[in-house]
Amino acid sequence: MDVIRHDKPNVAVVYPFFAHYRAGVIRALLASRDVEYLFVGDDTDPDASIEPWVPPGDRFIRTPCRKIGAHAIWQHGAARIAVRGDLDTIIFLGNANIVSTWGAARLARLRGKRVLFWTHGWIRQESGIRAMLRKRFYRLAHGLLLYGNRAKDIGRSQGFPLESLYVIYNSLDYESQKCARASVSDEQIQRTRELLFGQSRTPVLICTSRLSKARGLESVLLAMSRLREQWLDTSLLLVGDGPEREALARMAKNLDLRVHFYGPCYDERRLAALIMSANVTVAPGKVGLTAMHSLAYGTPVITHDDPDEQMPEWEAIEPGVTGALFTRGDVDDLARAIKEWCLRPWPDETVRARCRAIIDRYYNPEYQRRVIERAVRGLAAEPTG
Repeated sequence: MDVIRHDKPNVAVVYPFFAHYRAGVIRALLASRDVEYLFVGDDTDPDASIEPWVPPGDRFIRTPCRKIGAHAIWQHGAARIAVRGDLDTIIFLGNANIVSTWGAARLARLRGKRVLFWTHGWIRQESGIRAMLRKRFYRLAHGLLLYGNRAKDIGRSQGFPLESLYVIYNSLDYESQKCARASVSDEQIQRTRELLFGQSRTPVLICTSRLSKARGLESVLLAMSRLREQWLDTSLLLVGDGPEREALARMAKNLDLRVHFYGPCYDERRLAALIMSANVTVAPGKVGLTAMHSLAYGTPVITHDDPDEQMPEWEAIEPGVTGALFTRGDVDDLARAIKEWCLRPWPDETVRARCRAIIDRYYNPEYQRRVIERAVRGLAAEPTG
C-alpha cells in the first residue's frame, strides 16, 4: 500500500458524467471535512438516456465526452486532470471502455498520484481475453472501489490484494428518502391502495423499473395467475414505462389480472407512498438500485438467485428477512416466493425495520464517503459482508 496521507488530500472524481442518482453520494463528498473534492465530467450523458446531475460550479470541471463506435468513449481533458499538480488522488470511473482513462491513469501514477477506480468490478468469473483485459486495466489503479462483496472475492481469486479491494456498495439520496418516508402515514398507505385498486385487502406487488423485455415482468403475471389457482389473489403496481407496456397490458387482460400501470414517477414523496403501499417489490430480472429504493422504504425485495446474472445490489437481500430469492427462470418458484411474503402480516414494523437496517448500515452515501476516504488515504480495506 502507499504511504498513508495525514494532510487534507485534494481528490478529483472523474466520470464521463454524473447521473442524477449519484446526487446523494456527491453531496456527501462535497460536505466532507477531511478531503477536498473536485468533480470532472461532461454535463450530458453521451447516450442521452440518463438524466445528469451537475455538481456546483466551483467544484466542477467540464470535460466533453464523445462516443467512439458503439461502446467506447473518449473524455477530452482527462489527461490534463491527470497531470495537475494540486491533486493528490484521482478517482476514475473504472470502465475500460472509456479509452482515455487508460492513458490518464498511467499519467497520474507517473506524476506520483494515487489512482482509484470506482467500479462494479467482477460480476462473474471470466476467462480468455476479457479476463486478461479487465485485469490489466484494473492494475492501473492502486485500489478498486467496488459495489459488492462478490466482486471483492473474485478480485482476490484473480490475484488482487485484499487490502486494495474496498467495498463501498451503492446508494441513492438517502437523506431525501428518509424525509419522504417520514411523511407517509399508514393511513395514506391504505388510501393509496384503495385509490389504485379499489380496496386495500388484496396483497400488492410492485415493480419500479423500465418496462423492457430484460426485466422479465411477464413471469410476474404468470406467477400471479398460478397463485390465483391456489386461491391467493394479488394486485400488481408497475411504476415506469417502456416498450413492453402494451404487451404486458394485453397479457394482464387475457389472464384477468389486477394490474395498474402507473407510468413514470420522479416525485420522491409519491414514490415513497407507492413503494410503502406494497407488500413486496418483485424484480424477476437483474435487480440493481431498485433494491436500494425498496429497502429504504421498508419494503422487502424478491429477485432471482443466479449470481452470474445479477447486479451487486442483490447482496442486500437476505431470504426471509429483507426479501426472497427464487430459482431463475422458474415461474412456480417465483410464485412460491411471492406467496410467502403475501401471507405474512402487513404492514409489519419488524420487517420494515430490518429492510431499512441494511440501508442504514451499508447502502448509504455516508458509508460510501467513509470507505472512499479510507482508500484515498491509503489505509487497508476493512473486512466487509
